[in-house]
Amino acid sequence: MMTAAAVRNTGRQTVVEVPEVADPSAVAPKDARELSRLFFDRLAVLEEGTPEYQHARNTLIEMNMSLVRYAAGRFRSRGPEEMEDIVQVGMIGLIKAIDRFKLSREVEFTSFAVPYIVGEIKRFFRDTSWAVHVPRRLQEARVQLARATEELRSRMGRTPTAKELAELMSLTEDEVIEARLASNGYSASSLDAAINSSEDGESVLADFIGVEDATLGLVEDFNSLAPLIAALSERERQILHWRFVEELTQAEIGARLGCSQMHVSRLLSRTLTRLREGLLAQ
Repeated sequence: MMTAAAVRNTGRQTVVEVPEVADPSAVAPKDARELSRLFFDRLAVLEEGTPEYQHARNTLIEMNMSLVRYAAGRFRSRGPEEMEDIVQVGMIGLIKAIDRFKLSREVEFTSFAVPYIVGEIKRFFRDTSWAVHVPRRLQEARVQLARATEELRSRMGRTPTAKELAELMSLTEDEVIEARLASNGYSASSLDAAINSSEDGESVLADFIGVEDATLGLVEDFNSLAPLIAALSERERQILHWRFVEELTQAEIGARLGCSQMHVSRLLSRTLTRLREGLLAQ
Protein backbone atom coordinates (compact mmCIF):
# COMPACT_ATOMS: atom_id res chain seq x y z
CA MET A 1 0.00 0.00 0.00
CA MET A 2 1.42 3.42 -1.02
CA THR A 3 0.18 6.76 0.20
CA ALA A 4 0.76 10.06 -1.55
CA ALA A 5 3.94 11.98 -0.84
CA ALA A 6 3.66 15.15 1.19
CA VAL A 7 5.86 18.21 1.66
CA ARG A 8 5.94 19.74 5.12
CA ASN A 9 7.61 23.02 6.04
CA THR A 10 8.93 23.02 9.61
CA GLY A 11 10.02 26.66 9.49
CA ARG A 12 13.69 25.77 9.28
CA GLN A 13 13.71 23.28 6.42
CA THR A 14 11.39 21.54 3.99
CA VAL A 15 10.82 17.91 4.88
CA VAL A 16 9.72 15.50 2.16
CA GLU A 17 7.47 12.83 3.56
CA VAL A 18 7.73 9.81 1.29
CA PRO A 19 5.01 7.18 0.86
CA GLU A 20 5.17 3.88 2.67
CA VAL A 21 6.13 1.07 0.32
CA ALA A 22 5.08 -2.32 1.65
CA ASP A 23 7.27 -4.36 -0.74
CA PRO A 24 9.82 -2.19 -2.59
CA SER A 25 11.12 -5.11 -4.67
CA ALA A 26 7.63 -5.61 -6.13
CA VAL A 27 7.28 -2.03 -7.40
CA ALA A 28 6.95 -1.89 -11.20
CA PRO A 29 9.90 -0.22 -13.01
CA LYS A 30 7.65 2.65 -14.20
CA ASP A 31 6.46 3.38 -10.65
CA ALA A 32 10.01 2.96 -9.32
CA ARG A 33 11.21 5.85 -11.49
CA GLU A 34 8.62 8.20 -10.04
CA LEU A 35 9.07 7.03 -6.44
CA SER A 36 12.86 7.18 -6.69
CA ARG A 37 12.75 10.95 -7.17
CA LEU A 38 10.76 11.31 -3.95
CA PHE A 39 13.16 9.13 -2.01
CA PHE A 40 16.20 10.98 -3.38
CA ASP A 41 14.54 14.22 -2.25
CA ARG A 42 14.16 12.62 1.17
CA LEU A 43 17.81 11.51 1.32
CA ALA A 44 18.95 15.04 0.50
CA VAL A 45 17.52 16.41 3.76
CA LEU A 46 18.24 13.47 6.07
CA GLU A 47 21.39 13.02 8.09
CA GLU A 48 23.48 10.13 6.83
CA GLY A 49 23.61 7.21 9.25
CA THR A 50 20.24 7.82 10.86
CA PRO A 51 17.56 5.08 10.78
CA GLU A 52 15.40 7.25 8.54
CA TYR A 53 18.27 7.71 6.08
CA GLN A 54 19.02 3.98 6.01
CA HIS A 55 15.34 3.17 5.47
CA ALA A 56 15.07 5.54 2.51
CA ARG A 57 18.35 4.25 1.03
CA ASN A 58 17.38 0.58 1.42
CA THR A 59 14.00 1.26 -0.16
CA LEU A 60 15.74 2.85 -3.16
CA ILE A 61 17.99 -0.19 -3.51
CA GLU A 62 15.13 -2.67 -3.44
CA MET A 63 12.92 -0.63 -5.78
CA ASN A 64 15.65 -0.44 -8.42
CA MET A 65 16.80 -4.07 -8.38
CA SER A 66 15.07 -4.44 -11.77
CA LEU A 67 17.89 -2.31 -13.22
CA VAL A 68 20.41 -4.89 -12.03
CA ARG A 69 18.41 -7.75 -13.53
CA TYR A 70 18.15 -5.82 -16.80
CA ALA A 71 21.91 -5.19 -16.97
CA ALA A 72 22.76 -8.76 -15.92
CA GLY A 73 20.51 -10.05 -18.71
CA ARG A 74 23.18 -8.99 -21.20
CA PHE A 75 25.41 -11.73 -19.83
CA ARG A 76 22.99 -14.69 -19.91
CA SER A 77 25.50 -16.79 -21.86
CA ARG A 78 27.64 -17.06 -18.74
CA GLY A 79 25.36 -19.75 -17.30
CA PRO A 80 22.97 -19.87 -14.29
CA GLU A 81 25.68 -20.38 -11.66
CA GLU A 82 27.74 -17.39 -12.74
CA MET A 83 24.60 -15.29 -13.16
CA GLU A 84 24.16 -15.29 -9.39
CA ASP A 85 27.62 -13.72 -9.03
CA ILE A 86 26.84 -11.23 -11.80
CA VAL A 87 23.67 -10.05 -10.04
CA GLN A 88 25.54 -9.67 -6.74
CA VAL A 89 28.25 -7.61 -8.43
CA GLY A 90 25.59 -5.56 -10.22
CA MET A 91 24.03 -4.73 -6.86
CA ILE A 92 27.34 -3.17 -5.82
CA GLY A 93 27.13 -0.93 -8.90
CA LEU A 94 23.54 0.00 -8.04
CA ILE A 95 24.50 0.97 -4.47
CA LYS A 96 27.39 3.10 -5.75
CA ALA A 97 25.03 4.84 -8.17
CA ILE A 98 22.50 5.57 -5.40
CA ASP A 99 25.19 7.00 -3.12
CA ARG A 100 26.54 9.27 -5.88
CA PHE A 101 23.32 10.38 -7.59
CA LYS A 102 22.10 13.94 -7.18
CA LEU A 103 18.76 15.25 -8.47
CA SER A 104 20.58 18.41 -9.51
CA ARG A 105 22.15 16.42 -12.36
CA GLU A 106 18.78 16.68 -14.12
CA VAL A 107 19.06 13.17 -15.57
CA GLU A 108 16.92 10.11 -14.96
CA PHE A 109 18.33 7.86 -12.27
CA THR A 110 18.02 4.86 -14.61
CA SER A 111 20.29 6.57 -17.17
CA PHE A 112 22.79 7.34 -14.42
CA ALA A 113 22.71 3.92 -12.73
CA VAL A 114 22.92 1.46 -15.64
CA PRO A 115 26.49 2.47 -16.66
CA TYR A 116 27.58 2.03 -13.02
CA ILE A 117 26.01 -1.42 -12.87
CA VAL A 118 27.41 -2.59 -16.23
CA GLY A 119 30.83 -1.12 -15.40
CA GLU A 120 30.96 -3.05 -12.13
CA ILE A 121 30.04 -6.28 -13.93
CA LYS A 122 32.69 -5.75 -16.61
CA ARG A 123 35.26 -5.00 -13.92
CA PHE A 124 34.31 -8.29 -12.28
CA PHE A 125 34.95 -10.17 -15.52
CA ARG A 126 38.24 -8.36 -16.07
CA ASP A 127 39.51 -9.21 -12.61
CA THR A 128 38.25 -12.78 -12.29
CA SER A 129 37.87 -14.29 -15.76
CA TRP A 130 41.60 -14.55 -16.40
CA ALA A 131 43.29 -17.61 -14.93
CA VAL A 132 46.52 -15.59 -14.66
CA HIS A 133 46.48 -11.87 -13.95
CA VAL A 134 47.90 -9.82 -16.84
CA PRO A 135 47.98 -6.03 -17.34
CA ARG A 136 44.78 -4.46 -18.62
CA ARG A 137 46.45 -3.27 -21.85
CA LEU A 138 47.25 -6.91 -22.69
CA GLN A 139 43.70 -7.99 -21.86
CA GLU A 140 42.41 -5.40 -24.32
CA ALA A 141 45.09 -6.38 -26.86
CA ARG A 142 43.88 -9.98 -26.67
CA VAL A 143 40.40 -8.93 -27.84
CA GLN A 144 41.85 -6.84 -30.68
CA LEU A 145 44.16 -9.71 -31.63
CA ALA A 146 41.26 -12.17 -31.83
CA ARG A 147 39.29 -9.84 -34.11
CA ALA A 148 42.28 -9.09 -36.33
CA THR A 149 43.19 -12.76 -36.61
CA GLU A 150 39.67 -13.72 -37.63
CA GLU A 151 39.47 -10.88 -40.17
CA LEU A 152 42.78 -11.78 -41.83
CA ARG A 153 42.08 -15.52 -41.73
CA SER A 154 38.77 -15.07 -43.56
CA ARG A 155 40.38 -12.69 -46.04
CA MET A 156 43.58 -14.68 -46.72
CA GLY A 157 42.36 -18.24 -46.12
CA ARG A 158 45.20 -18.97 -43.72
CA THR A 159 46.52 -18.06 -40.29
CA PRO A 160 48.11 -14.59 -40.45
CA THR A 161 51.69 -13.97 -39.42
CA ALA A 162 52.70 -11.69 -36.58
CA LYS A 163 53.91 -9.10 -39.12
CA GLU A 164 50.55 -9.07 -40.93
CA LEU A 165 48.67 -8.73 -37.62
CA ALA A 166 50.99 -5.94 -36.51
CA GLU A 167 50.25 -3.95 -39.68
CA LEU A 168 46.49 -4.33 -39.26
CA MET A 169 46.53 -3.53 -35.53
CA SER A 170 49.07 -0.68 -35.85
CA LEU A 171 51.35 -2.41 -33.36
CA THR A 172 54.90 -3.70 -33.45
CA GLU A 173 55.56 -7.41 -34.01
CA ASP A 174 56.87 -7.67 -30.44
CA GLU A 175 53.59 -6.26 -29.09
CA VAL A 176 51.59 -8.79 -31.13
CA ILE A 177 53.75 -11.64 -29.82
CA GLU A 178 53.32 -10.33 -26.27
CA ALA A 179 49.52 -10.25 -26.74
CA ARG A 180 49.61 -13.82 -28.02
CA LEU A 181 51.54 -14.96 -24.97
CA ALA A 182 49.15 -13.08 -22.67
CA SER A 183 46.20 -14.89 -24.28
CA ASN A 184 47.53 -18.12 -22.79
CA GLY A 185 46.68 -16.73 -19.36
CA TYR A 186 42.95 -16.39 -20.08
CA SER A 187 42.13 -19.99 -19.24
CA ALA A 188 43.94 -22.79 -17.48
CA SER A 189 43.57 -26.56 -17.34
CA SER A 190 43.66 -28.60 -14.17
CA LEU A 191 46.69 -30.82 -13.69
CA ASP A 192 44.16 -33.58 -13.03
CA ALA A 193 42.51 -33.07 -16.42
CA ALA A 194 42.13 -36.39 -18.24
CA ILE A 195 44.07 -36.90 -21.47
CA ASN A 196 43.39 -39.86 -23.73
CA SER A 197 46.54 -41.69 -24.78
CA SER A 198 46.46 -44.55 -27.31
CA GLU A 199 49.41 -46.23 -25.64
CA ASP A 200 48.76 -45.84 -21.93
CA GLY A 201 45.00 -45.47 -21.91
CA GLU A 202 43.73 -42.48 -19.93
CA SER A 203 46.34 -40.25 -18.32
CA VAL A 204 46.24 -36.87 -16.60
CA LEU A 205 47.97 -33.68 -17.66
CA ALA A 206 50.36 -33.84 -14.70
CA ASP A 207 51.87 -37.05 -16.14
CA PHE A 208 53.26 -35.08 -19.09
CA ILE A 209 54.75 -32.17 -17.14
CA GLY A 210 58.41 -32.49 -16.25
CA VAL A 211 59.92 -31.47 -12.96
CA GLU A 212 62.97 -29.34 -12.43
CA ASP A 213 66.12 -31.34 -11.71
CA ALA A 214 67.68 -29.63 -8.70
CA THR A 215 71.09 -31.15 -9.47
CA LEU A 216 71.31 -29.27 -12.80
CA GLY A 217 72.06 -26.12 -10.85
CA LEU A 218 75.11 -27.82 -9.36
CA VAL A 219 76.77 -28.59 -12.70
CA GLU A 220 78.32 -25.14 -12.99
CA ASP A 221 79.50 -25.30 -9.38
CA PHE A 222 81.10 -28.72 -9.97
CA ASN A 223 82.94 -27.45 -13.05
CA SER A 224 84.29 -24.49 -11.11
CA LEU A 225 85.20 -26.62 -8.11
CA ALA A 226 87.07 -29.37 -10.00
CA PRO A 227 90.36 -27.48 -10.60
CA LEU A 228 90.35 -26.18 -7.02
CA ILE A 229 90.07 -29.72 -5.64
CA ALA A 230 92.78 -30.90 -8.04
CA ALA A 231 95.12 -28.26 -6.54
CA LEU A 232 94.72 -29.73 -3.01
CA SER A 233 97.20 -32.14 -1.49
CA GLU A 234 96.53 -35.89 -1.64
CA ARG A 235 95.76 -35.91 2.09
CA GLU A 236 93.25 -33.07 1.82
CA ARG A 237 91.48 -34.75 -1.09
CA GLN A 238 91.35 -38.02 0.85
CA ILE A 239 89.77 -36.32 3.87
CA LEU A 240 87.13 -34.69 1.62
CA HIS A 241 86.40 -38.09 0.04
CA TRP A 242 85.98 -39.80 3.39
CA ARG A 243 83.77 -37.00 4.77
CA PHE A 244 81.49 -36.19 1.81
CA VAL A 245 81.55 -39.35 -0.32
CA GLU A 246 81.86 -42.16 2.22
CA GLU A 247 80.17 -39.91 4.81
CA LEU A 248 82.47 -40.95 7.66
CA THR A 249 82.33 -39.04 10.93
CA GLN A 250 85.24 -36.87 11.98
CA ALA A 251 86.05 -39.40 14.71
CA GLU A 252 86.23 -42.22 12.12
CA ILE A 253 88.49 -40.13 9.87
CA GLY A 254 90.72 -39.33 12.85
CA ALA A 255 91.05 -43.06 13.59
CA ARG A 256 92.23 -43.68 10.01
CA LEU A 257 94.69 -40.79 10.12
CA GLY A 258 95.87 -41.49 13.66
CA CYS A 259 94.86 -38.05 14.97
CA SER A 260 92.15 -36.51 17.10
CA GLN A 261 88.65 -35.54 15.96
CA MET A 262 89.49 -31.90 16.78
CA HIS A 263 92.48 -31.99 14.42
CA VAL A 264 90.31 -33.44 11.63
CA SER A 265 87.79 -30.64 12.21
CA ARG A 266 90.52 -28.01 11.81
CA LEU A 267 91.83 -29.69 8.63
CA LEU A 268 88.34 -29.82 7.11
CA SER A 269 87.60 -26.23 8.04
CA ARG A 270 90.84 -25.01 6.50
CA THR A 271 90.29 -26.98 3.28
CA LEU A 272 86.69 -25.87 2.86
CA THR A 273 87.67 -22.23 3.46
CA ARG A 274 90.24 -22.47 0.66
CA LEU A 275 87.67 -23.92 -1.72
CA ARG A 276 85.04 -21.33 -0.78
CA GLU A 277 87.46 -18.45 -1.30
CA GLY A 278 88.55 -19.94 -4.61
CA LEU A 279 84.95 -20.10 -5.85
CA LEU A 280 84.21 -16.52 -4.77
CA ALA A 281 87.33 -15.27 -6.51
CA GLN A 282 86.22 -16.65 -9.90
